Amino acid sequence: MTPSPADDPKTLVSTAWLAAHRADPDLRLIDASWYLPDSGRSAKAEYQTTHIPGARFFDIDEITDHRSALPHMAPPPEKFISRLRAMGIGDGHQVVIYDGSGLFSAARVWWTFRLMGKTDVAVLDGGLPKWRAEGREIEDMPPIVRDRHMTVSRQNHLVKDVTQVAHAAKLGEAEIIDARGAPRFKGEIPEPRPGLRAGHIPGAKNVPYSTLLNPDGTMKSPEALRAVFEAAGVNLAKPAITSCGSGVTAAILSLALERIGHRNHALYDGSWAEWGMYDDLAVEKGPAGVGLQT
Repeated sequence: MTPSPADDPKTLVSTAWLAAHRADPDLRLIDASWYLPDSGRSAKAEYQTTHIPGARFFDIDEITDHRSALPHMAPPPEKFISRLRAMGIGDGHQVVIYDGSGLFSAARVWWTFRLMGKTDVAVLDGGLPKWRAEGREIEDMPPIVRDRHMTVSRQNHLVKDVTQVAHAAKLGEAEIIDARGAPRFKGEIPEPRPGLRAGHIPGAKNVPYSTLLNPDGTMKSPEALRAVFEAAGVNLAKPAITSCGSGVTAAILSLALERIGHRNHALYDGSWAEWGMYDDLAVEKGPAGVGLQT
């Protein structure tokens, strides 16, 4: 297999691209696996027994802002710098991020790097499952790391808080795109996190993250991605705010928007874990555009 012309070291690269560049001295690999609490899987334990050679483990639940009660909120820049330097990742590195699901949590860490002003970072298309399916090398040894200086410049326009999202929803000045599955979006089933109301942000459009992926866990072509967004009623001429349950799969939407050349997008970090908690925030139920507001 040869690298694809669709490979982009700033968004998405193929397993063939990684195989061709894995020995590059400034390439750094990150295993960003993360699983839902009820999955019965431990990302760190799996990393310790099976990972792509040289990969470092990025703990999404630890490299976060623990000052917030919300799950895995974006870390303060100083914490991001500290943790990444300890992994031997810093300025001048090309970073490739993968996860154990195919394409699930890796996009969240890609977005976190972008939030910190780091753009030489890509997600491995199809992740560890595709890498292993192709019979490529894996190991269980931790990498040898050397401290590397890192500087960051937080890009505040890439993240939105609840006040900003409420303002955008009220004025209709941005497309709010929700990555959760249709039953959760419509409020037909309870939220997996206790105490949260069911439904979606008024005016939001529903693009379940799974609709952006092929059966093998790779991301669809830019042309197909654009068609998915348009079929969901998303006006791609407007700014976009991505959302989901807790800010993880929203980043898959952000990555897809970047792949189709839509540059004016931000991620609602609190997502439904925050919005669904406050009774004074309006909630819609039902399909996008015809939902009943409560």
